[in-house]
Amino acid sequence: MTASRPSRALRTPAGDAARDRLAGVPASAGSELLEQAAVIAKALQDNVSDIVSELSAMMAREIDQLDTDPKLVELLEASVHGNVSTIIHVLANDIPIEHLQPTTAAVEYALRLAQRDVPSNSLVRAYHLGQNSVMRQCYRLVEDLDLDAGESMALTRHISDVLFGYIDWISLYVFEAYEDERRRWLGVEGNVQSAAILSFLDSAEPDERAFESETGYQLDRRHLALILWSSEDEPRELIGLTHAARELGARLGGGVTPIVTAIDRSTVWAWIPLTGRDVTDDSSVITVRSTVPAGVRVAVGMPASGARGFRRTHEQARAAYSVASMPGGAADRVIGFGDRGVAVVSLLAQDLESTRAWVHEVLGGLAEDTANASMLRETLSVYLATKESHLHTAERLNLHRNTVKYRIGKALAEVPGDRDRLDLALALTVCEFLGPVMFAR
Repeated sequence: MTASRPSRALRTPAGDAARDRLAGVPASAGSELLEQAAVIAKALQDNVSDIVSELSAMMAREIDQLDTDPKLVELLEASVHGNVSTIIHVLANDIPIEHLQPTTAAVEYALRLAQRDVPSNSLVRAYHLGQNSVMRQCYRLVEDLDLDAGESMALTRHISDVLFGYIDWISLYVFEAYEDERRRWLGVEGNVQSAAILSFLDSAEPDERAFESETGYQLDRRHLALILWSSEDEPRELIGLTHAARELGARLGGGVTPIVTAIDRSTVWAWIPLTGRDVTDDSSVITVRSTVPAGVRVAVGMPASGARGFRRTHEQARAAYSVASMPGGAADRVIGFGDRGVAVVSLLAQDLESTRAWVHEVLGGLAEDTANASMLRETLSVYLATKESHLHTAERLNLHRNTVKYRIGKALAEVPGDRDRLDLALALTVCEFLGPVMFAR
């Protein structure tokens, strides 16, 4: 395992070289041109949320491995927001490149990609895709100013110089940060084991003997996969996560050491061998819930046997993790793939746009991000889970039976048409787990 990453200064040789080479960009321009650039900057600022959302979705969609993890997507959005905001400030205030500092989110995103072994060309391509998209929006904004041909060309050239200068500088900087972190990450103890695990999971025809030889972990038994991550997302938690995984292994396993590997500075994957133990899905999740320390979140697969089971239980843990780590979601600190609704919601979460549209079609007015809609969703969900019993719903929610009847009536009045109860229950479960991402349109 790895120790915490030492702090790094926000200056690198590549960053300094970029500053020296691009000093003075944007080039000195007349006051009228700068005023026009400021108008463009204000227009961009007025729509910055939509711009960031569109850019983030486009990058996650177009570039392999950028949309495989909700936490990574969230960090991507933060990086895009930081970069777009900086570009807007440069345009609005004629700030020279040499006066800039990279945003924390942009650097952290590069480091996280390095830790996840996402190719560096994905990072660089993301910046160029973003540059092209922002420039296209600027073209339209310049046209809206209704300038004469000469002024329009001068303004377009100025904006293009600013964007090129910034993207050239920041991409050099984050690439250098990526390479430094990649070298450090590959040099940590256990990297051979980690490489063997990743190769075994990714290979279409995995070599079981090579895996066992390189890791010392036997595949011919039952396994339980876990993903542990820090709710604080801090590097100092990595040692604690590893310790927690081994403690869980001691409680759940048959005395054989689990295999644990760091995926990034706040996430570990683990497999617990269940030799000699009659561990069920329910008992494993219950044990994890009663044992896991504060500040640690865990996604749990289901016990499975052999080489195929080693991979399958991990796939299940990753599916549960994708639900639990959705920004704004309401999943428990410990979530199991076998928990109610998790398996289906994890599949629906793979296409959020289509799932969001379907949830709104099924729930109608209940699919709103309001306190009243949330209350009605909860009551209706419990009502359906208790086989449409007003009495049991009232007992579970600690409400008067008449209050439950009133809420159920209000909830069903919001639902368009005579919806199937299974569809209603599933749509409500999706809202419960995925939270705010279901309400954005």
